[in-house]
Amino acid sequence: MNALLGSLLVLATFVTVCNAQCFVIPHENIPGNLPNECKDLDGVTHPMNSKWKTKSCQECSCDQHGISCCNALPFGGRGLKRPLLLNVAIPADYDTTKCEKIFNEKTCSYKVVERNDPEKTCPVSGWIM
Repeated sequence: MNALLGSLLVLATFVTVCNAQCFVIPHENIPGNLPNECKDLDGVTHPMNSKWKTKSCQECSCDQHGISCCNALPFGGRGLKRPLLLNVAIPADYDTTKCEKIFNEKTCSYKVVERNDPEKTCPVSGWIM
C-alpha cells in the first residue's frame, strides 16, 4: 500500500512539473455564441486554428477551447523543453568590452559578436539558463 501511495505521489509530481510548461487562456463563456477568434493577453486577436510565437518565445495556438501556449526553446539543444516563461539562455561570461550580445526574436536566442565587426562571433564561457 505504501509503495502504491509513493508511486502516485511521484507521478503527481511529474505531471505537475510537465504541465508547468504550458498554459491555457479559455474563451469568454458567452451562451449561444461560438467564438471564431482568440484574444491574447496583449489584446491581439488571432483567427481560429492559427499558430504564432510570442515575444517571450512561447508557441501559441487558437482553437475552440481558447489559447494554448507552451515554451518553445529547447534546453541545451537536446530537444527538452524548459519550464520558464522566458526560455532564453543568456550569455554571461564573455569579453564585454570587445563583444556584445544580440537577441534574435525569430530564433529566440542570443549570439555574441565583436562590436567592431559583427560578422565575427566571440567565445562565451558561461550562460545563464
